[in-house]
Amino acid sequence: MAKHSRPHRLARSRPLPADAPAVVTTLNRRRRPRGIKTRGAILQKAVNIASLEGLEALTIGKLATSLKISKSGLFAHFGSKEDLQCAVVQEAGRIFVEAVIRPAFEAHGLARLRALCENWLDYAEKKVFPGGCFFAAASLEFDDRPGKVRDLIVESLKKWLATLEQALRDAQNAGEIRKDVVPRDVVFEIQSLAMGANWASRLFHDDGAFRRIRRAILERIDQVTEPHLRQ
Repeated sequence: MAKHSRPHRLARSRPLPADAPAVVTTLNRRRRPRGIKTRGAILQKAVNIASLEGLEALTIGKLATSLKISKSGLFAHFGSKEDLQCAVVQEAGRIFVEAVIRPAFEAHGLARLRALCENWLDYAEKKVFPGGCFFAAASLEFDDRPGKVRDLIVESLKKWLATLEQALRDAQNAGEIRKDVVPRDVVFEIQSLAMGANWASRLFHDDGAFRRIRRAILERIDQVTEPHLRQ
């Protein structure tokens, strides 16, 4: 994977529909207008560094050197390494919402569930972050490190899983998913497959991982779909 890829630019945000989950509540905190553009540029660089080297490797000093600015200039935005890490997790969450969740909410029921899965795979395969899926890596890095950073990662992933589960429940209530299906179990399977694809892609540089997992996930969704609606 090239380490010098240009940052992925996302389309301008569109409002989420009324039935969107509270997945962005921690990402839209009010800030003073002054400094928002500068902070955004800093965070874009910081997220890319963290996706390649890990959150723990991200420091005020390393980021200042990379951006060619003073450490004191960064301290004006982030008072500590932990503050910087938390801000990076929140920025990664915002990007994830724009790339994966927001577009899927143009659909409903089963179509939304499929769109969420397709968007997640596209987001990871197309390297929205140069180091692959930010949250797949961060969840492994901080799985047994208590603190604010881990709490934010856990919160973000719980909201993502809840979004998948709600989409599945909505499809079930609409008569598109079989009534005997347990939504939480299916979501666990989908997430496990997706995480496995990211792992194989990053560790083994397996170019076919996402193609195989895409097929497996969509086949699993078809298995729980009412027969007359299967693709």
